[in-house]
Amino acid sequence: MSSSQQQQKQLAAAAALRFVEPGMVLGVGTGSTVNAFIDQLGERARGLAGAVSSSEASSAKLAALGVKLVDLNEVEGLGLYVDGADEANARLELIKGGGAALTREKIVAAAARRFVCIVDETKVVPTLGRFPLPVEVIPMARSLVARQLAQLGGRPVWREACITDNGNHILDVHGLSITDAVGLESRINQITGVVAVGLFAARPADLLIVGGPGGVRELNPAG
Repeated sequence: MSSSQQQQKQLAAAAALRFVEPGMVLGVGTGSTVNAFIDQLGERARGLAGAVSSSEASSAKLAALGVKLVDLNEVEGLGLYVDGADEANARLELIKGGGAALTREKIVAAAARRFVCIVDETKVVPTLGRFPLPVEVIPMARSLVARQLAQLGGRPVWREACITDNGNHILDVHGLSITDAVGLESRINQITGVVAVGLFAARPADLLIVGGPGGVRELNPAG
């Protein structure tokens, strides 16, 4: 990662801090841009009632700041979820799962009233699919699922030596050009053995904060 790209991540992360309110239980995702967000929480961390994290890595960083980690089952919902993405389009549909935390990320996003996604400019694309689409699968179903993913026009590749926090495997589907993200998400979800697909289209982001060479811009679904 170049220093310019890292600076763009920092800018996007900083712009999301204004949505963090004292007393809230904050949903936090996974990845390098989220790490930048956690690192910049500062005094805001002390004012949080707690946080629900999508990965063990993020949980460790939050705990180091003194943030109380909360089980999602203990709260009725979250006011805010902040996470990154591997790709994002103008409709705020996302590909996520490069860090293998897609299932927990989907759960936390579903529980949040507002999902703010933070990315650098390189993640914004006209059509999703250049980044291989991650699919979390039950280990015994890996080959079965791979064959059915191939029938959808992709080339699934097992991410060897990667075990998710849930104890499952990841198939990365290459060669897709995703023009109907909601439809593809639904089709893949229906394959027996799939735990979750890294398309966030049925529940996209509510706001996309993009850090770029000229500063920060913000996109919402209405454009």
